[in-house]
Amino acid sequence: MNWPRLLLLAVLTIACGGSIAGQQRVAAQKAGRVPLDSTAVKLDRLDPAIDQIVPKDAKLERIATGFKWVEGPVWIEGSLYFAEIPSNTIRKWTPGFGVSKVLGSTGYQGMRPYGGPEPGSNGMTLDVEGRLTIAGHARRDVYRIDSPYMRGPWTVLPLTMLADSYQGKKLNSPNDLVYRSDGSLYFTDPPYGLRTQKDTDPEKELKVNGVYRIPHAFDQKSAEPTRSELQLLISDLPRPNGIAFSPDEKVLYVDNSEPKKIWMRYRVQPDGSLTDAKLFYDATSDTRQGAPDGMKVDEKGNVYSTGPGGVWIFSPEGKPLGTIVMPEKSANVAWGGPDRKTLYITASTSIYRIHLMIAGAPLVRGR
Repeated sequence: MNWPRLLLLAVLTIACGGSIAGQQRVAAQKAGRVPLDSTAVKLDRLDPAIDQIVPKDAKLERIATGFKWVEGPVWIEGSLYFAEIPSNTIRKWTPGFGVSKVLGSTGYQGMRPYGGPEPGSNGMTLDVEGRLTIAGHARRDVYRIDSPYMRGPWTVLPLTMLADSYQGKKLNSPNDLVYRSDGSLYFTDPPYGLRTQKDTDPEKELKVNGVYRIPHAFDQKSAEPTRSELQLLISDLPRPNGIAFSPDEKVLYVDNSEPKKIWMRYRVQPDGSLTDAKLFYDATSDTRQGAPDGMKVDEKGNVYSTGPGGVWIFSPEGKPLGTIVMPEKSANVAWGGPDRKTLYITASTSIYRIHLMIAGAPLVRGR
């Protein structure tokens, strides 16, 4: 027998098999059938209660990558929609299909290059009818797509402009937003979507970086915003960013990215106004990469927010329970999956997910 020849054939067979298996694995990863990689979660445990939230064998899975800065995740009918701000697009990731582009020019609408780092849209949320509402960021507005759950195709995109100015002055760059069950919409308005991202930006018209309320956002139907109704609720935060309600809507959480890295809580009154401002948590001394940004709550009222080092998890009383340490600077989070126990995390270049033990609070609350 020609043993050298047989040995060579065996090696080639193994190599080809490995090559085919590798190609199949890459194809499955691109299609979103399997994660790009999966590692044991690195968790800073600050309180034993975190073990009732994060499983001991939890994995951090990277499901998509190749971006510059991803934000605004929202789970819609089996897919994760998100904003890729530098490319001025909204995209979606669907299990079994991977990433696809949904919309272009979602922020800046001009023909010339923007000239700033964040030309796209930012935060997104849904109203009770499933209509996608978007913080326009570099558009300097808040708008809604008037087609439930992004159902198209469209000849002309059906849009309703919800807010673009306050007392005759353009908004800075709406960043994140959340609906209340009465149909009102709350949003933050820092200057990060402006070309220089500074308060001295020549195009910045408002002195404040505020938190606003649109009283009748759900019922808005006209093409032009009802500008006279826009309410400025918070004006003393230098960089308001992430925003979320407690499950019972009695508390509104707003975080501030810089110079202080803090989370605030406010008591929500029946008329939608805010009172009793209190410091929820201060992480200013934490020098790890990242700052307070997007956040959500679970059905038990725990708060999940990106921040220094990764994703912070707080009790409803503001006690830090632990931090999911992330491999890159993280921007925002969203609940997804059929049981809403999967936390999706948008980071600098990638999207990650982790399966947890408590379901997320419903994003949409009935009226």
